[in-house]
Amino acid sequence: MTIGFILIIIITRYLRRTQKDALSEKWHQVLKGLMIAAIAFLIIELPFKAASNITMWIAHGMLLYIVYILYKEKEFSGARQVLFAITPYVLISFFNDIVEILNKQLYSTLSGWLDTGTVFAIIWMVAMLFITNRQKKALEKEKLKVKQEEEQNRIISQMKADLEVQVAERTSELTRQKEELEHALHDLRATQDQLIQAEKMASLGELTAGIAHEIQNPLNFINNFSEVNSELIDEMDAEIAKGNTEEIKAVANDIKQNMEKIIYHGKRADAIVKGMLQHSRKSTGQKEPTDINNLADEYLRLSYHGLRAKEKSFNASFKTDFDKNIGPVNVVPQDIGRVFLNLINNAFYAVSEKKEQNPGISYEPTVSIKTKKTGNRVEITVKDNGNGIPQNIIDKIFQPFFTTKPTGQGTGLGLSLSYDIVTKGHNGELKVQSKEGEGAGFIISLPLK
Repeated sequence: MTIGFILIIIITRYLRRTQKDALSEKWHQVLKGLMIAAIAFLIIELPFKAASNITMWIAHGMLLYIVYILYKEKEFSGARQVLFAITPYVLISFFNDIVEILNKQLYSTLSGWLDTGTVFAIIWMVAMLFITNRQKKALEKEKLKVKQEEEQNRIISQMKADLEVQVAERTSELTRQKEELEHALHDLRATQDQLIQAEKMASLGELTAGIAHEIQNPLNFINNFSEVNSELIDEMDAEIAKGNTEEIKAVANDIKQNMEKIIYHGKRADAIVKGMLQHSRKSTGQKEPTDINNLADEYLRLSYHGLRAKEKSFNASFKTDFDKNIGPVNVVPQDIGRVFLNLINNAFYAVSEKKEQNPGISYEPTVSIKTKKTGNRVEITVKDNGNGIPQNIIDKIFQPFFTTKPTGQGTGLGLSLSYDIVTKGHNGELKVQSKEGEGAGFIISLPLK
């Protein structure tokens, strides 16, 4: 009954592996005991053929017991197909041994049929166990899939419920944050307007000294010609008393020429004052045809004289190279004027700083402005021969509040406002070119139309 013991070992091993979650500890131990016993009897049977009759009936008993528990015990309901697989072999094998003991003649007659039946029973058993194993695996996969789907659905339902709660909480939080942000935005805009106005007033302060110097010249002319006219009027009164008509006409002509000069310089002073007021007041945003060359030249001189008035030791040269073929450019004069002033002031600051840092070298601080018409655009370049801008900060210079000047000497808004005025207000470009130790240049590109 070697095959029987091997079958017992296979079946008990199969049941313990496939039914491990469905069986109680008791039946696990029973199956383990059957398997150990089958192994032990198999070891005894192989070398001791004399014991084969005893082990044969033990094997039959163990197999019949396995058939019984598979049929009777509910815990083995999931493995009933094993019962259908092994029952034919168990019955034929048992019948074969009974016939051999009871009637040797009948056994000889039926031995061929019984051997054939045993072979078919073994084939049936192997086929059924194979099919059962495949079905078991398929069923386990299906159960696992269903279990995973149920778990997934449970998780999704739980997540949905949690998300609904979170969405409600988040909506409430976002509503509160929105209100806070709107309030903060309102305060930020108010602060931004104040900072922009402060920057404008700071640039206006820098202009004041230059304007005072510029306005002094026409005022001196007005005062001088007014005094001369007063003397000429006294002289004309004397000639009238003498009745000298020719001399009276000559004096009157001189007075007229002086008055024309007074009017000219008065208009010049008026234009300077208007420019200052225009620079200080809020921009209307209205573009108008503007002589870019004159605007750049005016702010260059105002910036230079303003710095000279603030610091007597300051000295630098400036150069201009204006393209006379540009013609009027449609811009907002006060805004572009602020851009020019910021760039020119920065250029003069850069050359002054380099001169202070290198007192022993032969160095002529120079700021230049160049205008050039390129196709349907005009380029204005403000260049200095200062220290240049380090490459590690060149990407930051247009950021608000970024400045390389010492505390109290710069707001950090000049270049940021200039960039916005050129790019957003005039659809232009503001680029920088720099080489450390040799200087920096800012290029403003504006459309002509």
